[in-house]
Amino acid sequence: MNTFPLPGGIGVSHLRAYDWAAEDGVCGGSPHVHLACTEAYVVTGGRGAVQTLSVGGYDETPLGAGVIAWFAPGTVHRMVQEDGLRVTVLMQNSGLPEAGDAVFTFPPDVLADPGSYAEAAALPKNDQAARRRRDLAIRGYLPLREALRDGDAEPLREFHRAAVALVLPKIGEWVPRWRAGALRAAELTGAHLAALAGGDGSHLEQSGVRVAAPSNPDGYGMCGRRAEYDIDQEGRQ
Repeated sequence: MNTFPLPGGIGVSHLRAYDWAAEDGVCGGSPHVHLACTEAYVVTGGRGAVQTLSVGGYDETPLGAGVIAWFAPGTVHRMVQEDGLRVTVLMQNSGLPEAGDAVFTFPPDVLADPGSYAEAAALPKNDQAARRRRDLAIRGYLPLREALRDGDAEPLREFHRAAVALVLPKIGEWVPRWRAGALRAAELTGAHLAALAGGDGSHLEQSGVRVAAPSNPDGYGMCGRRAEYDIDQEGRQ
């Protein structure tokens, strides 16, 4: 049986939101932003919220079982834990967030130094390191939130500019990933439509089902304990 990717080159993971209290007393994950990817939360259990920052202001969206919330690139988001919040995450452009598309809201001095940023953003190996990374992101996030509450979006724009400067050297690596993933999936649909318009249904013989189990069922994500799936662009495990 031939392999095939997930629809649209989407990445999938499961999250159990962190229950550690930050300096503002709120339990939850590390605020961050994506520069090229839309992210969606499909809430599968528990209760919580997602706090978001955009140039339009600050918002907090309640999350409960059955709710779907999604946010476009540029939206700073912070997952908040209230009672056993569990989320299935759907991520546009699978592979790009892992390649650096996600940028933490670290303080400006950390964002301005690529070496310091890389050290602070490194994948945690234990609860202490994950909490330290989260707390550093909170230190940069809270002033952005307060500024927006006062009607001032300029600090958020400055954060966006710093995030762009951080990822700029990585764009050359991102483009091939995007071409091999999301773009290829869209082009495959176009090829199927063209074939069907010509009465050709030979691609239907490539049908079947693929199954993936979590390769790291209790890892450390930005927002919580993360179960990730090792699925490459060809749909292989």
